[in-house]
Amino acid sequence: MSAPRAGARAAGAPDLALVRRARKVHRLLAAHYPDARCELDFTSPLQLLVATVLSAQSTDRRVNAVTPALFARWPDAAALAAADRTELEEVVRPTGFFRAKSDSLLRLAAALVADHGGEVPRRLDDLVRLPGVGRKTANVVLGNAYGVPGITVDTHVGRVGRRLGWITTEDPVKAEHELGALFPRRDWTMLSHRLIFHGRRTCHARRPACGACPVARWCPSYGEGETDPAVAATLVRTQGRA
Repeated sequence: MSAPRAGARAAGAPDLALVRRARKVHRLLAAHYPDARCELDFTSPLQLLVATVLSAQSTDRRVNAVTPALFARWPDAAALAAADRTELEEVVRPTGFFRAKSDSLLRLAAALVADHGGEVPRRLDDLVRLPGVGRKTANVVLGNAYGVPGITVDTHVGRVGRRLGWITTEDPVKAEHELGALFPRRDWTMLSHRLIFHGRRTCHARRPACGACPVARWCPSYGEGETDPAVAATLVRTQGRA
């Protein structure tokens, strides 16, 4: 059997041209969104975990309005696990689906107390075993509370990644692996933030501002949205919404 030629791609590896284009686009997004970050307010891993659970089908702004009172009333996992359900439901009501979210928080806090001494674990495998915690939530906590690189595939990351031609699937786990193959691990967390910022501010689901997009030249989906620069500029949001 002959040896592989120099520069040949390993089986299943992404195309080199795609990798180069994706990394160039990422650099441009980094320059365009220098303030990209997690937009949920938190001061501890537990606070971020709770806020991320509450952010489902809600906006970060609404969650940030609710969590100060929640954390003041129940400052740790033990207190939250012992919370009165009715009182907790009233606090989280503005985030929507308040009964289901209250149930998730009570079960999550109880599991943290029973299995992890009230602390949020630092391993993906441990996090996803917690009630109501999937890979997306786990990667948010790992990347932003513990500095462990992870790709958070939410609706924005999935949409923008597909429009840019980086991923081909709508399955979040498969998309996470496809994106991870294009970028060095050290970039994963900030990549997620920049794609989320871009999705919230420019590359909208219904009417993307293609004519005001900083990476339009490298986007195979250019033209799905408004291409007139002046009109597109009016669609750009200065502050994102979940």
